[in-house]
Amino acid sequence: MTLDWLFPYLLWISLLLLLASALMRKSFLAVPGWVLLGMFWLGKPSHYLAIEDYFNVVLALAAGVLCFYMAWIVVRKGFSSRACYWASYAAAVCGIIYFPFALVEPLKVGLIGITAQLTASTLQLFDVPATMENWNILALNGRSVEIILACTAIESIALFAGVILSVQAPLRRRLTTLAISTVAIYILNIIRNGFVLMAYAGSWFGSDSFDIAHNLIAKLGSTVALLAISYFVFLLLPELLMVLDELAAEIKHHGGDIA
Repeated sequence: MTLDWLFPYLLWISLLLLLASALMRKSFLAVPGWVLLGMFWLGKPSHYLAIEDYFNVVLALAAGVLCFYMAWIVVRKGFSSRACYWASYAAAVCGIIYFPFALVEPLKVGLIGITAQLTASTLQLFDVPATMENWNILALNGRSVEIILACTAIESIALFAGVILSVQAPLRRRLTTLAISTVAIYILNIIRNGFVLMAYAGSWFGSDSFDIAHNLIAKLGSTVALLAISYFVFLLLPELLMVLDELAAEIKHHGGDIA
């Protein structure tokens, strides 16, 4: 008997504790929140190992360790550090935005379906004869690709939303920054999906067209795009860059204490 059923409960309890700690400015609520969130992430590697997704194994382990480390920093500093307060708030908002789409099937299906349809419609707008084979499958030149949750950019949108909404800045400027970054991320993601389908269907890179287009070019392009969007976010919200600098200093300082 596995304990997989337990992890969603750990997740939601941890996110609610982190959110409550931020809204009430009670650091003692953040400590169990970070610990439970760390337990959630450390429970994920077995799933990723089963599907041979070794990148996410490393990512989940790193996220779990970071969560326990943040719990230790909060124990030491409480919310006397603005960066610790912000990190707890940002983690809660990111999780509350992202995980409903990851765990609630109708939301996941709806977002994937909309993204697939918009990708097909965008390609057709530019006279590329892409079709919908199914609600989440796009076809072109006899080849098809499946749109999954990772193809919707919800992870990046949730991350940007969390860090933007949780920073202390005028609400209007935060909402403007959120709208610009969200629209930019989603449009670029539609372009990314279309590029992968066309490269695969047209064998642009030979027999390995899908892997090269999806795992190399698209990932590199996404990284560059997110860095560019981050730059403009920092221009619109310099408060965010300041609090990130403070958090990095806290982590470095306490890392030196451990050493």
